[in-house]
Amino acid sequence: MNTQPRASLSRVLEDLGTTLLDLVCGDPDTADEIGGVVIHDPLDEPVLPRRALVLGIGVHGPHDTARLLTALGDTGAAALVVRAPAPNDPEVTAAARHSGVALLALTRGASWAQLAALLRSLLADGDIGEAGPQTLGGTPSGDLFALANAVAALLDAPVTIEDRSSRVLAFSGRQDEADPSRVETVLGRQVPERFTRFLEDQGVFRSLYRSDRPVHVVPPEIDGFHIPRAAIAVRAGDEFLGSIWAATHTPLSAERGRALHDAAQLVALHLLRLRAGADVERRLRTDLVSTALEGGPGAAEALGRLGLTDHAGVVLALTVPDPPELTGSTDLHAQHAAERQRLADAFAMHLCAIHARAATALIGDVAYGILPVPHHLADAEERAARIGTDFLTRIGDRLNPLIGIGPTAPNGSALARSRQGADRALRVLRADGGPRRLARISDIHVEALLLDLADLAAERDDPPTGPLARLLAYDRLHDSHLTDTLSTWLDAFGDVPAAAEAMYVHQNTFRYRLRRATEVAETDLADPGIRFALMLQLRLLRRPDA
Repeated sequence: MNTQPRASLSRVLEDLGTTLLDLVCGDPDTADEIGGVVIHDPLDEPVLPRRALVLGIGVHGPHDTARLLTALGDTGAAALVVRAPAPNDPEVTAAARHSGVALLALTRGASWAQLAALLRSLLADGDIGEAGPQTLGGTPSGDLFALANAVAALLDAPVTIEDRSSRVLAFSGRQDEADPSRVETVLGRQVPERFTRFLEDQGVFRSLYRSDRPVHVVPPEIDGFHIPRAAIAVRAGDEFLGSIWAATHTPLSAERGRALHDAAQLVALHLLRLRAGADVERRLRTDLVSTALEGGPGAAEALGRLGLTDHAGVVLALTVPDPPELTGSTDLHAQHAAERQRLADAFAMHLCAIHARAATALIGDVAYGILPVPHHLADAEERAARIGTDFLTRIGDRLNPLIGIGPTAPNGSALARSRQGADRALRVLRADGGPRRLARISDIHVEALLLDLADLAAERDDPPTGPLARLLAYDRLHDSHLTDTLSTWLDAFGDVPAAAEAMYVHQNTFRYRLRRATEVAETDLADPGIRFALMLQLRLLRRPDA
């Protein structure tokens, strides 16, 4: 994780103050480290990370600004940004001084989206990796756009770098010199299907896969595609990573062909570096989240590295049940695992959009999310449920994902209990198999206890005993349905007409069977304790894995 200090408010003003931001009032030196960028929403107040930089979109006037400054001071925010001209009023100045929150003004005409992107880029600088810049072949590591421009300069032609699915990873300048098909490709960040279909039909991709030399592509008779291409595969050993495409009017000379071949090897290094960096970051975050959720001596350090030390939290657990057709199919297993990873990535993006400090990781077949919440928030679990419901609504029901939500953890040491609650809620959803896709452990606590009780009975190998055991034995011997009769009567709270209708028999027939069940079980159904014991045993007996 990051070994460098995050940007301070003074650094933000130093980098952006000449063009975008002006200090209106307050002391920027009090915020030595910005914890995140948050957009203020008066209708749904966001959870603020420590020392947050709040974008007050739509906030104007001395009274509203002063009131928001005071409220942000209670949450420990670092600064508030409003649109210029900011109200330079004694009430605002006093609120900034008492709250310790600096007030900044965004230059008129500047975009809030641009400011948010610049601030997040500035705050993320150096979060992962070494402190110093790294280069590969003289180009900053992972900067494919700089590399595309370098290759374009060598070939004197506009260039795109594409992945295995013909998605554009980076492109050079001078794309206006190419044909409309290239412009369409760059704008859509994907080679249009009609062009890929032509390339497949002409065997261009087959030639790319088989050769490590440039392939010359003659333009087809398709509207918009009239400039020839020079393409080369990007490989790492035997693995095909992608390709480089240059729009050239004439075939490449031998010298430029060698330059493109060398460039492909350099692009491969950058792609591997990007992939390795993403894999390392993902593994590191998974280890940290796993350690934080397990509790124990390492949890405090893991929470500190995740930036969650000063927050309460709620754990959300997301999983995708295995479809029945998955059994025995290696290809389907791999496809399901890839879909689960993509769903976990989408889950992480969704939570991070809610709170910049939210931490997620795929551990086994469950994606866990730690959602930070303020200590004073009374409805933290309800908020987590709304967030989970929004996510499920957005992704649809193709994979039928399930989300369990644990209790609020007031501090890091209680996150392990919140994770256990989320796991138990998830288990109830899996066992239920119904339309319900999200549950809080507080709402299904009794159902979770029944599963725990069933586990205990199975561990001790305790079969049904007493009246229920006698009924089951009688049904097996005589092929009768006395156990079902008793179960239906209990479910109907003793309502014989309703129970008889549920079993599709006459009421007199049902009464006879119930009387016979009482005789065989040698029990008194008028005793509430006996009824409760029978209901509990029958509920455990009806479990799918019982």
